[in-house]
Amino acid sequence: MSTTLPVIQTAGLTKTFKDFWRRNRVVAVKDLNLEIKQGEVFGLLGPNGSGKSTAIKMLLGLLYPTRGRISIFGKAPTDVQVKARIGFLPEDSYLYRFLNAKETLDYYARLFRQSGKMRAERIEHLLEMVGLTHESTRRVGEYSKGMARRIGLAQALINDPDLLILDEPTSGLDPIGTKQIKDVIRDLGKRGKTILLSSHLLADVEDVCDRVTILYGGQQRAAGTMEDLLAQEEKTQFTAEKLSDEQIEQVRTFIGKFSNKGDVKVSAPAEPLESFFLRIVRQAQTANVVTSGARAAGALPDFLKSVPQSERVIESLIHAAREPQAVESAPQRQAKPEPDRNVLEQLTAPTPPVADPEPSPGQAHTEEPSRRKEVEADRSVIDSLINPSNKSQDDNVG
Repeated sequence: MSTTLPVIQTAGLTKTFKDFWRRNRVVAVKDLNLEIKQGEVFGLLGPNGSGKSTAIKMLLGLLYPTRGRISIFGKAPTDVQVKARIGFLPEDSYLYRFLNAKETLDYYARLFRQSGKMRAERIEHLLEMVGLTHESTRRVGEYSKGMARRIGLAQALINDPDLLILDEPTSGLDPIGTKQIKDVIRDLGKRGKTILLSSHLLADVEDVCDRVTILYGGQQRAAGTMEDLLAQEEKTQFTAEKLSDEQIEQVRTFIGKFSNKGDVKVSAPAEPLESFFLRIVRQAQTANVVTSGARAAGALPDFLKSVPQSERVIESLIHAAREPQAVESAPQRQAKPEPDRNVLEQLTAPTPPVADPEPSPGQAHTEEPSRRKEVEADRSVIDSLINPSNKSQDDNVG
């Protein structure tokens, strides 16, 4: 029996919004009980106004519940250490319009105090993953909604979170982007990430989620695995290679003996529209048809893997040790000579004999005494600047 604590656990979670007179106006969430384990892709379903976004805000510590209990990694959602382990993609992408994609990701990476080398590597890999490498220098204010969702997903993954909360992640995406985002979610789940996916697009949730809960009016109406919820126990389905009309009639007659109603439907399986659409797009990409939108997404970065918290701390210390030190140590500072003192020592050092060009007979007696007096005067001034209390004997002369 596993003793690992659930990543998310709620008990009787309730949120009631009140009016100006403190009267109960809207019960957004009522008695919600969730238990999400590590490595699960969990779906939170419901129509608009069912309480999905309110529940997510309480899990993030942005709203306080009216009553009930919330546990994230065994702690309160307002704990700073808990928040550092969460990646969040809100329903609307709140981005700085005048930053480009690289600057946006760099900004969020700095909030997590990542080193310069780590930031550069992760930004490059994430932009490739979401297919925005060729559009990385464009301002995000010029992005379409689908491209903004892509950069929003990259932002949510910049800190390699243990828990990823996605609120309508495929909103505004075309079928290609939707398929790519779903592939990313599947890969993250396989790598041990815990994902909470909130959506009203049932097909997206059906493709990626292990378990779901359906909300209506803030209350939980159904919960379970996809197989348990969608299985039609009263029917049986067979799939076989293509049969001739004669063979189909024989099978129909045989099955009809065991069917109470005797009505057996036979039809060819249909390819899902998503698969057909993506096949047509791949053909266009193979033909090198030019497009100004997002390109094909890359593979999931290697750093997005499940790593114990203790190993994360060790990795951060190693990165910090490899970074060049911004401040020199004390012995290094002392080893450097002070600039002013060095200049003065050079000026006051004994002047080595200089081999001057041989003067003419008329200059030998006139220039040598005057030059010696100038040098002695300069030394006297410098000595007085260094040791003002000690007067040289020359000061008393004339």
